[in-house]
Amino acid sequence: MATESRNKQRPVRTLIILFSVVAALFGIMALANSWAPKLGLDLRGGTTITLTARNTTGTGAVDQASLDQARTIIQQRVDAIGVGESEVAVVGNNQITVSVPNVAPAQLQEMVGQTAELEFRPVYSAEPAVPGTPSGLPIPPPDPRPTTEADTQPTTDEVLAWQPSARDLADYQAYQCGDPFPDVPDQVLITCDREQTTKFLLYPSVIDGGMLTDANSGIPQGGVNWIVTLSLNGDGAAIFEKVTGNLAQKPSPQNTFAIVLDSQVITYPSLEQAIPGGQAQISGNFTQESAGDLANVLKYGSLPLSFDLSEVSNVSPTLGGEQLRAGIIAGLIGLALVLIYSVVYYRALAVVVITSLALAAILTYQIMVLLGEGMGFALNLPGIAGAIVAIGMTADSFIIYFERIRDEVREGRTLRTAIETGWIGSRRTILIADAVSLLSAVVLFVLAIGSVKGFAFTLGLTTLLDIAIVFFFTKPLMTLLGRTKYFGEGRRFSGFEPEHMGAQRRSPIRRVRASAPKEA
Repeated sequence: MATESRNKQRPVRTLIILFSVVAALFGIMALANSWAPKLGLDLRGGTTITLTARNTTGTGAVDQASLDQARTIIQQRVDAIGVGESEVAVVGNNQITVSVPNVAPAQLQEMVGQTAELEFRPVYSAEPAVPGTPSGLPIPPPDPRPTTEADTQPTTDEVLAWQPSARDLADYQAYQCGDPFPDVPDQVLITCDREQTTKFLLYPSVIDGGMLTDANSGIPQGGVNWIVTLSLNGDGAAIFEKVTGNLAQKPSPQNTFAIVLDSQVITYPSLEQAIPGGQAQISGNFTQESAGDLANVLKYGSLPLSFDLSEVSNVSPTLGGEQLRAGIIAGLIGLALVLIYSVVYYRALAVVVITSLALAAILTYQIMVLLGEGMGFALNLPGIAGAIVAIGMTADSFIIYFERIRDEVREGRTLRTAIETGWIGSRRTILIADAVSLLSAVVLFVLAIGSVKGFAFTLGLTTLLDIAIVFFFTKPLMTLLGRTKYFGEGRRFSGFEPEHMGAQRRSPIRRVRASAPKEA
């Protein structure tokens, strides 16, 4: 009796848990104040920028291999900021176009346009910058140096022993923020920070971006401000430990280490001791967004070419309102046909199909909204097509289950027993069918490009939801309906009538009462 009682409670408990999950997802949407999915380029539009590549020398044709490499790096940067359906393409011999939905033009320009030339330079001098406009002084040429391999890159000991020349000091005194200055790794650099409040005279570079293995953003334990953490390879870690140990023994500001990105000082922390392990931090007035952007730029490397921003434009939806409405109408017609078929063939049991489809639609919508808010997923028209395909998948799972119940009834089992044994026989078929669909979605997502990925992603998502709906809603609901008098006794139009299930009703036993003989 105890076992039977637990079995009776199981469908109800399963449904309660499922609806609790749905309610929790609505709660998360409320906390995030997000009630609609983000739309892709074909439904909403976005930002398109055109970058024109040039060699760092400014002359000669652009190398196509370098242009393709730059396109790959830009694609990685855009993908890393969590936007869906981005398009990065090479146009002609020297241009790259970037189209991204749901991203502000300024953020996109900063993300894809940075060359991300990272350097670690010891600080020789730092002082407040004099307010005013750039002096307009010409760019001083780099100091003439022998071009032999041995002298091209000074050793760490040579850098630490370096002292500025009289010309370096004169250039430093005359420099104002905004003045151009050559950024040559093996020579002195005079520059300012990003805020243009402090100018620096920096040693030659001792660590470059090629020694960087990873970069991440976050808030350190016990801290309140966002930072960017860097990991260096073996050579970089050894140099970093040696240099920080040397600088820690010097007076301020020569006990600081400037982290320079694209010729501007991001931060220059002071040192008290050597830092082993090759772990560095970039701190500053970072927000979550700016710290994440910088980490992504550093993580995916420098662009092999210099780019000029040629054009910035807002993209209008490439599909007109008529086409979108036509797609929605087609989906509604398909849904209506499924519902009509369900009512005609399954009668009152059509309520299972209808509620399963409704719940699947709600869960799909919730997850798309939350993915858009948390990961930048953008819904496009192929994605909507993938959701429409899910209508047939959910209905097909019910058909497999119902037909298995009919087989069990025809074999002589009672309806309640057939519901349970039919589920055991059908769930494997349902899982195999959904596994094939899921595998197709994964392969398509990996191999496809552009907006087709939206179709593959939505198809895979709805396939997983179909499994959840069948196991945690359709099956428990069928069990509960089988225990009611109307469905369990196979009453008219219930969908469980014996004739409809392929079973024969037993003929009632008629008792014939003998009549008395009539008198003549």
